[in-house]
Parts: sequence; C-alpha cells; structure tokens
Amino acid sequence: MAWYGDDFTGAAATMEVLAFAGLQSMLFLEPPTEKQLARYPDLRGIGVASTARTASPTWMREEMPKAFTRLAELNPAILHYKACSTLDSSPEIGSIGCATEIGAALTGTRTVPVLIAAPQMRRYQAFGQLFAGHGRGVYRLDRHPVMSRHPVTPMSEADVAVHIARQSERIDGAVLTLEDLPKITSLGTFASAGTGRIAVVSLDCLDAASEAEAGRIIWDGREASPFVVGSQGIEFALVRHWRNIGALPPAVDPIGIGRAKRMVSVSGSVSPTTAEQIAWSKDNGFASIAFDVVAACSGAATLKQEISRVSEMAVAALNDGRDPLIHTAEGPDDPTVERLRDAIRGIGIDLGEVNQRIGEALGQVLRDVLTRTDTRRAVISGGDTSGHATRQLGVYALSVLAPTIPGASIFKAHADGAMDGLELALKGGQMGSPDYFGWVRDGGGPR
Repeated sequence: MAWYGDDFTGAAATMEVLAFAGLQSMLFLEPPTEKQLARYPDLRGIGVASTARTASPTWMREEMPKAFTRLAELNPAILHYKACSTLDSSPEIGSIGCATEIGAALTGTRTVPVLIAAPQMRRYQAFGQLFAGHGRGVYRLDRHPVMSRHPVTPMSEADVAVHIARQSERIDGAVLTLEDLPKITSLGTFASAGTGRIAVVSLDCLDAASEAEAGRIIWDGREASPFVVGSQGIEFALVRHWRNIGALPPAVDPIGIGRAKRMVSVSGSVSPTTAEQIAWSKDNGFASIAFDVVAACSGAATLKQEISRVSEMAVAALNDGRDPLIHTAEGPDDPTVERLRDAIRGIGIDLGEVNQRIGEALGQVLRDVLTRTDTRRAVISGGDTSGHATRQLGVYALSVLAPTIPGASIFKAHADGAMDGLELALKGGQMGSPDYFGWVRDGGGPR
C-alpha cells in the first residue's frame, strides 16, 4: 500500500491501521529517497503526509503529481489519496475532486472507488449519505454540530459523491449502496461515458459486513482501479477483507509504552472536542498556556516575542513538575477566535497563510522546549497544525509505537538530529476522549 495524506493526522492514522494489523509501515514527511527506504527494507506500507487539505487547486496541480509519481514508482498494489473522514474540502480549498483528477490521470484509472466511512471511528455511510459521531450522538454531516460550522470548509452536503463531483467538471458521481454491495463483482458498470470523464463511486459502509464487502471490491478491482480515494476506512476495509480470506493473520493486541517523565503539548485546534480535552487537562494538573494567535498578524518581531514568551512559560512549568499544554483557543466560542478574524480582516491577509504561521510558530515553541529540556514525549493537536508544526522538528518519518483512539496513536519520530526517537502523538481537532492528553502522558494502550 502507498498513500498520500491530505493532512498529517489523517496520514498517520492510515499508517496506524496497517501497522496494528501487522504490516510494517512508515509515514514520511516528504516523498522518501532511495537512501531512506534502504534503511527500512521490510516496509509493506509507505505514506507521505501533506497539508493538501488547506491548499488550493493550483498548489495541488504543482505539488501532487511529483508525490504521486514517486509513490507510483514503488509499484504499490493500491495508491490511496487519503481524504478527511469528514470530507473537509471545497472546490477552492483541499479539493478532493482536484486530487482525484490528478491521481486518476497518473494511474490511468477511469473508475475511482471512494470510501470515507470508518465504523471504528464512528463514521458511517448509508445510501450515499455520510454520518459522523460527536459526543453521544451521530449526525448527518450537514447537520453535524462541528462540521456544519467548520470555519474554513463548512459541510452543507452529506452525499459523498455529490460533494466530490461538485469539485470537478470531469467527475460523474455514483453510489454503491448497502443493498447492492454484496452483489457487485466489478465497478466497471459505473464507468463514465465520454473522453476524459472520471466515475467516482462512493461505497456505503455501516458495519463489519459492509466494511468487508467494501474491502473486497477495492482489492479485487485493484488492477482496473489502482487509484482509490477515502479516509483510513480504506485500510480498515482492506484489513478486514484480507483476514476474511486468510491472507492476513489476526494481529497481536498492541500495548502501551508507560507513563512519560515529562510531556509537552501544543494545540492549534478550535474544535469543541479539543476544548473538552483542554478543560480536562486543566483540571488534572496540566499547565495551561495560551498562545496569542493575533501575534501572527502583527509582524515577524511580534510573533518571535510571543514564541519566546510561551517557550519560557512552558520550560518553567516543566521545571515545576507540571506538563505544559500550549493552546491557541479553547473551542470555537473562545473570544480569541473573533479577535483573530478581526485582525485578519484588518490587514487583508489570507486565512491559510495565518494558519500556517500559527502552526509553524507552535512547532518552533515545541522544538525549543524539547531542545532545552529532557522531555521526550509530545502531542500536537489539530490536523493542519500537525503538518506545519511537525515540519519544524526536523523529522523525516514516523512509525507506530502505541495506540490510543483510532486515528491518534503515539508514534516514534525518525530524524537525523536531536528529535530522533521522540515519542509524538498527532491528533485531529475532532478526535479523542476528554482525557486524551492524560492518556498519551500515561503511554497509551488499549482500554
């Protein structure tokens, strides 16, 4: 398997599925070189993380063909564009339609299977409509309390095929429903008529049985459709199918790695889920440190001062025996969010550029604190933040150490410098239990 992730947390979650199934896998921050791959000759899964979820189609057309080509040179059975499990995208930002055009053209794929649902993560699809869990409820995507009000790509359409088809003039959307999944042996019947057309076929997935059927369709159709699009639900489905046919033995249950002596966390997420986790952490001994994001709109000198201020506070907290949690906001209703919007409007800067500055600044804080102390475990919260921040650490790849919730494990960092061997957890904004930061501090492991 080879995959290209639209953000770091999702790309890492894809690796996690394969690794915990017993398939040695690694996630690279850039397309791997021959020298890097020579160090790990037994890899069965190779991924590349990106920040495509926040990128424009122009960026995608410039950057993706190079990465896709490098992965295709490895001759994988399947090349997977890993999209967000809540479909974060629009025609202008993180376009799944644009990514599909690029991958389909490179691999000669005319019919692209799409699997977004992943029941293990409380993502479900029925008759084309995507549903996602939040708290104790499960909501259709366009009525989801978080995704329907996403600050960049609010979801107003729950039909997966319709959502993706609206992002490309070349895509025809279709759905393979729960009723028809067991009957289908080939996706060829969905092929679009006309030169240059691409058929995107979204697969329903609700439970173990439908997940196995989706995996069968993707695996058996890999010669005609070697390029696929979806969340880590693709790998969950393939693993279930491989086990059903005896191609993959049951995996040994993973274990935790033990409590960290010290840990430092940074968060650029404004999700209500992350807000709950910050609140839990404040109530359970973590040192809460607010990073003033408006500094990202105030010039390089001001931002540098804020990085220095927060770093000093984090080091002081560690020296005092407390684990620092540095955050930009405590949920979407935090007054800081509106302050940042006002600042952005005031100077007319692009939101994506500001978010990149913030993510990179958090990464610089993290690097500084780790370098100045003996801390060897860290958390980065926020899908986009994870991409920008991780790049500041000089890490070139990640491999799996211990599980937490599906999609947010603890990883081992591979680097040529001081960060080699760092224990690093990456978490999407909507991911994790209220005690997630404590769980990582305690070393993860199944519950």
